[in-house]
Amino acid sequence: MQWLGLVHPVLIILFVYPVVGATIRLGILARERRLDINPIAPTVPVEHADHGRWVTAVVILASLIAIAHDVAEAWIGRPVADLAAVSPSLPRLIAFLAAEAGVIAAFVALLRCRRTALRLGWAISTWIMLLLLGSQPEVQRGADWPWQAAFWQSHYWGGVVLAGLLLLSMGLQAEIDRWPSIRRLHVALNLVVALLLATQAISGTRNLLL
Repeated sequence: MQWLGLVHPVLIILFVYPVVGATIRLGILARERRLDINPIAPTVPVEHADHGRWVTAVVILASLIAIAHDVAEAWIGRPVADLAAVSPSLPRLIAFLAAEAGVIAAFVALLRCRRTALRLGWAISTWIMLLLLGSQPEVQRGADWPWQAAFWQSHYWGGVVLAGLLLLSMGLQAEIDRWPSIRRLHVALNLVVALLLATQAISGTRNLLL
């Protein structure tokens, strides 16, 4: 269980944070090209979007692994006398695995879509299914209501909001290229993403030390 628990932070540290840095740099270069400040290659905006998709994909994958770890730890890591508290029945296990596969399938559908309405639909579907998976009683959420201090300190809720913002950017990708107002919204949302990545590093390290 401890090795499985390390997969989530390792994916984030080794892949997400470095690629986020490259994504930000490519985004700045894409803006400079749009404003005719820097005559860079026309492939840079495409590379920026590709890096964003990679970051989102790994954040979704890491989130699924983290949720699976919490559930597996509750089902396997407890003494036999405590197993009745979480009811690890075979139908529930099958439903859980099907739900994780459903998140992946919805995200793959998002990658394949080109129309904005469909992309937003699949992005929202992916996020809702991730929320439903995280609502399992075994998942460590800290608190479930915004008026509780533990909610704002929760690594889980920070990760869910982060995933949602990244999925929204993917859903709006075509509109970001087309409309300056959506582009400004994209920049504002990704400032929040950068802040969340910083706070997630802090709360994730805290959780590893507990």
